[in-house]
Amino acid sequence: MEKARQNGQSLKFLPKNRTTALINTSRSQSGSARLAEAERLLAAKAYKPAHALCLEELNSNPESAQAYYLLGILTADHGNHAKAIELFTRATLLDTHHAPAFAQRARTEIARSNREEALHAANAAAALYPTDAHTLDTLGVVYSRAGLHARATPFYARAARKAPDVANYHYNHGAALQFLGDMAAAREAYHRCLEADPLETRALSSIVQITRQTEQENMVSELEAAFKATRTDPDDALRIGHALAKAHEDLGHSADALDWLHRAKAGKRATIRHDPSADAALFDAARSLPARLTNTKGHTGAQPIFIVGMPRTGTTLVDRILSSHSAVTSAGELTDFGLILKRMAATGSNHVLDPETLLATAGVDLAALGRTYMDSVSRTQGLSGRFIDKMPLNAFYTPIILSALPNARVICLRRHPADTVLSNYRQMFATSFSYYNYAYSLAATAHYYVGFDRMMADFAGALPADRYCDVHYEHVVADIEGETRRLLDFCGLPFEAACLDFHENTAPVATASAAQVRQPLYGGSVARWKRYAPGMAEALDILEAAGCISAGERAL
Repeated sequence: MEKARQNGQSLKFLPKNRTTALINTSRSQSGSARLAEAERLLAAKAYKPAHALCLEELNSNPESAQAYYLLGILTADHGNHAKAIELFTRATLLDTHHAPAFAQRARTEIARSNREEALHAANAAAALYPTDAHTLDTLGVVYSRAGLHARATPFYARAARKAPDVANYHYNHGAALQFLGDMAAAREAYHRCLEADPLETRALSSIVQITRQTEQENMVSELEAAFKATRTDPDDALRIGHALAKAHEDLGHSADALDWLHRAKAGKRATIRHDPSADAALFDAARSLPARLTNTKGHTGAQPIFIVGMPRTGTTLVDRILSSHSAVTSAGELTDFGLILKRMAATGSNHVLDPETLLATAGVDLAALGRTYMDSVSRTQGLSGRFIDKMPLNAFYTPIILSALPNARVICLRRHPADTVLSNYRQMFATSFSYYNYAYSLAATAHYYVGFDRMMADFAGALPADRYCDVHYEHVVADIEGETRRLLDFCGLPFEAACLDFHENTAPVATASAAQVRQPLYGGSVARWKRYAPGMAEALDILEAAGCISAGERAL
């Protein structure tokens, strides 16, 4: 949700010579060699000589689609996505069968959160039946990031078959299979990834995440060796440390698990920036929304269901329960609402979700916001009828959502404060996503929970109970049928027994709960924090001081 990074370097792309004269055979051969060398240099990140060769080619042949394509890749690598899109578009206009250019434009559009434009370009590339592994993998990435995991998987599979020595293609294939629930095939793809690169930490950690570790069969020694070999890289250390924590947790070694989490996060925490005052300002701005959004008229022609909450609190579980209903489809974690609000608010800040944008909502046409959101989801997801948007960060937009879409329903997942803090600390979030940077510290996570708890308590007191409700994870675990009936009634849906068999739902799951929600409900994660309490003292002190937990709870 962050604005695309911009590189300050100024690059000149258009040649001075615009001649369109025919190129003779020898010059064509020279151009091919020149472009092949430019492509090789580009792959090696030798940008300056690659750039010079592309301009040289365009001076000789201004109609060279390949030269524009290579310049587009160079520009995208420098974070200038808007210019890269121009260059990829130019390449496709000059050569309407240039599948790689269409695919790279799609990837660049999705990097800018332009899902509709990305899918249009990806579909154009797919219609050309590309055969090179890089383009096939790129299309898989675009479809995955658009939430279309079933569409992505065949492209990943073909890329991996075309280039079996490229570890990344096998990893992407494995991740897609994991999202689709085929854990056996996912493990096989991850192992093929490791055959190509034994220190591919993403594959190592993914295998552990979807495979229960036992005393008889575990990967602890292998992971410890990988940690030693990769510990100088903060991202690699983060992945392997999290995997070791999960392995030790499976083995019942809670203290070791927490120790590995601390070790895993230490290096990465030193490289990121987390400002608790920025979190506080965001919570304050959101809490002011109910009083600001009065006498508004929204778009009444839709009834979407939003599931929000802090991560790892049961949002995926409730999504699976409700989407097992015959009248409901899960759209996954959509960024549409926040992006559309940002564009309509036209604030100049560098983030989509920030106080400035929230406070500017009072000047936004909320009916247009609701209508544009529904149109966007319809076009890119192909959904009709009731659907679920389970982006956790939509919690901040709750009053805006209910003003822009008066017939929407918002369900907020709540979980025991200490379990919420622990589960967020245990989660390895995308390292490029700064909204969850609090999770590199137990204390920071506790402070974040306190702010979130107060925000949602304000919303619960101010918003209509027939459109907003809290659901407690522990209550769902203790009485799944009772809570399911309550949720369906809240959404205006008749009870269906299939909702109780949520683990049989075959729809993709692109969250950390992909494995858990494909199993019957179990209560093993309730009160998990008590096993870790000795190492959580500082976080528990913060929660107790804020009134979120009591001294008596800690003593039990």
